[in-house]
Amino acid sequence: MRIGITMFATDYAIPPHELAMEAEARGYESVWFPEHSHIPTSRKSPWPGGAELPKWYYDTYDPFLAMAAAAVVTRTIKLGTGVCLVVQRDPIHTAKEVSTIDRLSNGRLLFGIGGGWNAEEMADHGTAFGTRFKLMRERIEAMKQIWAQPKPKYAGEMVKFEEMMQWPKPVQKPHPPIIVGGGFPQGARRAV
Repeated sequence: MRIGITMFATDYAIPPHELAMEAEARGYESVWFPEHSHIPTSRKSPWPGGAELPKWYYDTYDPFLAMAAAAVVTRTIKLGTGVCLVVQRDPIHTAKEVSTIDRLSNGRLLFGIGGGWNAEEMADHGTAFGTRFKLMRERIEAMKQIWAQPKPKYAGEMVKFEEMMQWPKPVQKPHPPIIVGGGFPQGARRAV
């Protein structure tokens, strides 16, 4: 059995690099950092966890910067996004961040992804809530091309880019593990 921990890293919690060092010293397999770029004040989208959205959802650090801090002070613990909201991120830039963290950690990145629940947050990033899973699939396919090919290109319905060059490539081949997260019951239906 592998046991990991997750925490919304904020400026009023244990710093991510200290958390990773302490978790590694105690034998945890992994440490995971969630992502929300912001939370719109409209709060129309209900939080799946209940009525009151915890403050740390909008106070959280960027997960890639948190993992970078953790990577340079640890040696064995795996570092994960729990989850990265790829539907709100540019796939070219995200591919570079994933590769960089995988390099800095010597192949310890776990790329947890999800489609998200906050329609207003997505809208601020130009993402339509109803097509987010199609967009997520294409962005992951595009990133796989970037990680695997010396001169990748991609042409989907929602994601397109011409031939390019991007390094570094990830340490893990063909790419870091991609772990799809989701809540019950919708996540279970998608898994089936």
